[in-house]
Amino acid sequence: MVKVGEHITLDFLGTKQAYSPKFFGKIIYKIAKAAKVEILNVSQHKFKPQGFTLVALLAESHMSFHTFPEKNIISFDFFTCANISPSVALNILKKEIKHERVVVRKFDRSTVSLYDDIYSTPGQKKYYVVNNVLEDFVSKVGQHIEILELEEFGKSLFIDSELQVSEKDEHIYSGQFVGSAMNLNSNNSNAAIIGGGDGGVARECLSRRFNFVDWFELDPEVVTVCTKHLSKIGRKVKESNTVKCVWGDAFKSIKSIEDSKYDKIFVDLNDDQYCIDLAAKNMNNLKRILKPGGVITAQVGSQDKKPKQVDSWLNVLSKNFGNAKIDGVFIPSFDCKWNFASSILNS
Repeated sequence: MVKVGEHITLDFLGTKQAYSPKFFGKIIYKIAKAAKVEILNVSQHKFKPQGFTLVALLAESHMSFHTFPEKNIISFDFFTCANISPSVALNILKKEIKHERVVVRKFDRSTVSLYDDIYSTPGQKKYYVVNNVLEDFVSKVGQHIEILELEEFGKSLFIDSELQVSEKDEHIYSGQFVGSAMNLNSNNSNAAIIGGGDGGVARECLSRRFNFVDWFELDPEVVTVCTKHLSKIGRKVKESNTVKCVWGDAFKSIKSIEDSKYDKIFVDLNDDQYCIDLAAKNMNNLKRILKPGGVITAQVGSQDKKPKQVDSWLNVLSKNFGNAKIDGVFIPSFDCKWNFASSILNS
């Protein structure tokens, strides 16, 4: 990480008193003196019918005021690249400006960025700390693919802004995924994987000594970037003759597969209702290619974060197979327990 400087923003709420431009000009110098920064120039503008902006250019960066009388808000920000903290402004302004409440935001300006965790609990916003962006593009099939180097979890794959796997704990996800199916029975002749572009599920199938694995993947570019940046996950898959990769729409591809071919089917699709509906629409074909006594296992999301989605998956499996068993494991990078649902095709 390379630190550029420190930044503080202050929003004073409930500021019903009107302050003159002279007041802000005076207070900006008071803050500069306390912070030991040098003011090079001050520019200000009074808007009609109301509102005022003042910007101070510093040798060490800038300070500014913006007033919003119609909202009873005065906003201040202070960024400095010097070896001082802009937080000294807070105590001065709290004494000088009459207000009901102040919203304080402090952050470092650096080469590190923050990435939204879309599974944040409502009211508790969380972020991933990103040290580097290795890939960021939209694939030919329309998926937004990112490989980010996370401070805590290492190189990680994001698709459409959602974390898929990280190199630190991918083995937990893929191990539980395949393990959930194998716990129902140990048959390991042939397996099919629907999705799973990072290669982790295929690797786990190899470790369980499956004789043959058909891996149906829609987006070759996902596999390419994972091979490049997350090579430890799928290296054994690339080196193996046991795994056959079939590109394109999996549900179209399986129409040509013979009946009762697979002992196990792993459905590793994106985490949304569209994919649940897609799987439900094609469930008859999935049942057709599964051996009697075979197991289908799907990653179904998190009961902690999206309970309705998990219930939808369980309903689809129960309706088609007459049974559904759910397992789960805590994934640190997801910051929640992740669930996998399995069903057996009765003879």
